[in-house]
Amino acid sequence: MNPVEPQTILIVDDHPLFRKGVIQLIQAAPEFRFVGEAASGREGIRLAHSLQPDMILLDLNMKEMNGIEVLKAIKDSDLDARVIMLTVSDQAEDLMAALQAGADGYLLKDMEPEDLMQQLGEAARGKITISERLTQLLVTSLREKSRPTSLAEAGLTEQEGRILTHLIGGKSNKLIARDMGIAEGTVKVHVKHLLKKLNLRSRVEAAVWADRCRRQAKP
Repeated sequence: MNPVEPQTILIVDDHPLFRKGVIQLIQAAPEFRFVGEAASGREGIRLAHSLQPDMILLDLNMKEMNGIEVLKAIKDSDLDARVIMLTVSDQAEDLMAALQAGADGYLLKDMEPEDLMQQLGEAARGKITISERLTQLLVTSLREKSRPTSLAEAGLTEQEGRILTHLIGGKSNKLIARDMGIAEGTVKVHVKHLLKKLNLRSRVEAAVWADRCRRQAKP
């Protein structure tokens, strides 16, 4: 049996010392392979296209072009990379903006190194990763919006309900498609429809909302 290929990682961050520290962590982990670094958003986009990495670690606050702009440019392209925001900001508006722009994770720079590598390992396996202390920010934000209060009230189709269950597990569209035996494009369409029904703008919000509904429904 062939060994699993290491996940390739590109780092986009304008702090050289921080980049160096993360690179050292990645190079010490056999499941990852560091392939490049960029000190600006524009350089990061260029390298993302030329290197085609499996994962991009992206800073939020950078000069000239911020992380959200870079994220949108990557997600609007044909790149298949998972984008993990790695930032100092624990502000709800930054978290929500990143998730709504399609981020596959949101991690804080003050995490312990072993916790960071564990989260990156989860991201490599297709999970959506968020720093633990930020989860409550998501829950609070969801409570402030008008949406269905239960899974039954949401009026989802059977297929949408199955996909929502997969979202709770943090799975990517690609993994959901494989598990359900349908096309990835079909999954994207269903996710778009269920987000509209739930009055949500990101799959992470949907996962948190559904998980909370499921917990509240238990006796």
